Amino acid sequence: MTTPDPDGLLAEQLLRLTRRVHRIQKRHLELRDLGVTPAQSRLLRTLAHYASPPRMADLAERLEVVPRAVTTLVDGLESSGKVRRAADPANRRVTRIELTDEGRATLRELRGARRSAAEEILAPLTEKERQVLGVLLDTLIDGDTAQRC
Repeated sequence: MTTPDPDGLLAEQLLRLTRRVHRIQKRHLELRDLGVTPAQSRLLRTLAHYASPPRMADLAERLEVVPRAVTTLVDGLESSGKVRRAADPANRRVTRIELTDEGRATLRELRGARRSAAEEILAPLTEKERQVLGVLLDTLIDGDTAQRC
C-alpha cells in the first residue's frame, strides 16, 4: 500500500491551476480581439516596465527565453504596429524595441483583460481568502526559505 504524497498533490494542484489561469486569460484576450498571443502580451507588459526602450537581449533575459524567441515575438508585434525597432543612438549595431501608440492602447486593453480574468478566477474566494492567497503566493514567488517553528 502506498503512502499518500501531500507534496505531489499540491504540485498537481498548482499545475492544474496554472493551466486554468492560462486558459482563462487566453479566452479573455480572444474576447477582446486584440490580435495578440499570450506570449506577445507578456512581451508588451515587459516592455512597459522599462524607462527607456530595451535591447532584444534585455527582453530575452527578463522573459527568460532565448533571443530567437524574442525576435519572433517582436516580428509579430511589429507587423501589427504595436512595437517598432529603433537604432540605438549610442551604438548603431544595437536595436532597441519601442512601444508604439497602438501598442500602448493594446496594453491598456490587456490590463482590462487580465483584471477580468483575475475576477473570474478569484470569484469563489472571499476577500479574506484572497488576502491569505496573496500572502501565500508572495511566499512561493519569493522562495521564502526561512525556518518555520
